[in-house]
Amino acid sequence: MTKMADILSREQRSYCMSQNRGKSTSPEMMVRRAVHSLGYRYRLHRRDLPGCPDLLFPSRKKVIFVNGCYWHRHNCRKGRSIPETRENFWQNKFERTKERDKANLRKLKNLGWEILIIWECQIEKSLAERITEFLG
Repeated sequence: MTKMADILSREQRSYCMSQNRGKSTSPEMMVRRAVHSLGYRYRLHRRDLPGCPDLLFPSRKKVIFVNGCYWHRHNCRKGRSIPETRENFWQNKFERTKERDKANLRKLKNLGWEILIIWECQIEKSLAERITEFLG
């Protein structure tokens, strides 16, 4: 794991963290635009489904999650970094997130949904091709 030193004050870091959104993030908007341009129509963030998927295709019984590498702990440079302050807090938080993600994916699969996870760092790499292959 890569440790990163914080260059912001506590107040500045607190403000920055409070600005993180769970919906309509830049990576999610890029995926939504790509899906729409391919001619697919979708629903957003159905809270009655486990994990509240970012994009849903109810008639196909398929969902897409657009995951941030840092928050969901992808195995890339961003996903391996850990803040230097309150390291135990962050380790526990990241572990809980990973466990929650696994449980939600398992529940969705048990309900008969097919799942595509698009990682933030992979958005530029043949996105249209991956979406078309998944949605068929």
